[in-house]
Amino acid sequence: MALSKLEKRKRIKRRIRKNINGSEQKPRLSVFRSNRQMYAQLIDDVTGRTLLSASSLKNEKAQNINKIEQAKIVGTEIAEKALSAGIETCVFDRNGFLYHGRVQALAEAAREKGLKF
Repeated sequence: MALSKLEKRKRIKRRIRKNINGSEQKPRLSVFRSNRQMYAQLIDDVTGRTLLSASSLKNEKAQNINKIEQAKIVGTEIAEKALSAGIETCVFDRNGFLYHGRVQALAEAAREKGLKF
């Protein structure tokens, strides 16, 4: 029987997370995209804490624009927060999504602002 879209993404996510781990010095940048919003978190996997987060839901500039632009705004926001908190490098976790479209736009915007991964 064929896997559903969600089951397929969870299987890919487990395969990715097997190799990716974040620490306090080099946290994991986890990206989640829903149908309408874009979310990003910097996570310390050693302690299990979310260090920083950004989303298009809480951002006023990200309302009523297209989804790629929303992702770019979230990417720049998470990068600015990370750099102000003293975090310069991170590990990118695409969370089972393809590195394409909104996920790629978020990653490139974060890189442009100075976050290294």
